[in-house]
Amino acid sequence: MEKDIIIIGGGPAGLTAAIYTSRARHNTIVIEEKSIGGQIIITTDIENYPGFPKGVLGPELAMLMEEQARKFGTEISYESVQKIDIDSKTIYTDQNKYTCKALIIATGATPSKLNLPKEEEFTGKGISYCATCDGAFFKDQIVAVIGGGNTAVEEALFLTNFAKKVYLIHRRDKLRAEKCLQERIFAHEKIEIIWNSVVHSIEGENSLKGINIKNKISGEITYLPLDGLFIFIGYTPKTDLVKDIVELDENGYIKVNEKKQTNIPWIFAAGDCISKPYKQIATAVGDGCTAALSAIAYLEGY
Repeated sequence: MEKDIIIIGGGPAGLTAAIYTSRARHNTIVIEEKSIGGQIIITTDIENYPGFPKGVLGPELAMLMEEQARKFGTEISYESVQKIDIDSKTIYTDQNKYTCKALIIATGATPSKLNLPKEEEFTGKGISYCATCDGAFFKDQIVAVIGGGNTAVEEALFLTNFAKKVYLIHRRDKLRAEKCLQERIFAHEKIEIIWNSVVHSIEGENSLKGINIKNKISGEITYLPLDGLFIFIGYTPKTDLVKDIVELDENGYIKVNEKKQTNIPWIFAAGDCISKPYKQIATAVGDGCTAALSAIAYLEGY
């Protein structure tokens, strides 16, 4: 199948790009492996996205973006991209073969892991990377959140709707989250912050029973019994598909110029998979817009 523009990834960056390219009357398909919306569909209240003064739920925002992209003629297909042939500009999925004139990579990133023994084994058995998905399973139980950024603090606050006690464990002595979020978490009676500490080991036989915490200053190790552990320590870019095609930085993010163009002239990239200082929905949308306009300019020769 021939397309003008193929967008791999259906998060905010990919959907924004699709809105622009489809509106410019370029035959566009968004290929998404799992679900439209990317990380925002597992986000609860979004308070800092312009145009929603009362906030908006992540799944609702994703649905609105998808509706807008489809309105202008974007095709959305749930497939897994297996290979990109840059010589023939061909994209092979698990179901189809597509050719294109321009490609936008918007594959996003996945939650980083602690890389400790039993972490993978206990995922779904007490360990989670999504409070929105799994929080309701821990009603009146004790849980811990690992991290100190916006996501960790937001998810800790969300978990107070279910858990009777929430620990926030952070490796530093201050949080990186926005001040308004810090004020809310410091004031919450269900939340206790454990500073300057990291998870030393995960304990349990067939499921999570607790963790050993190491204080980075004293070196002391203490045991904390838990029913649930939620990990929010950053993200790893989903760039394995293009690691041998486009240039990546030392952390595996795609290198782009100010036009969101990679070292391959017809390949552009946007969103959390690119090398940039800040990862927000608003910045992903901006990336998607820039990548789309650049792809359009590339196709139309200006």
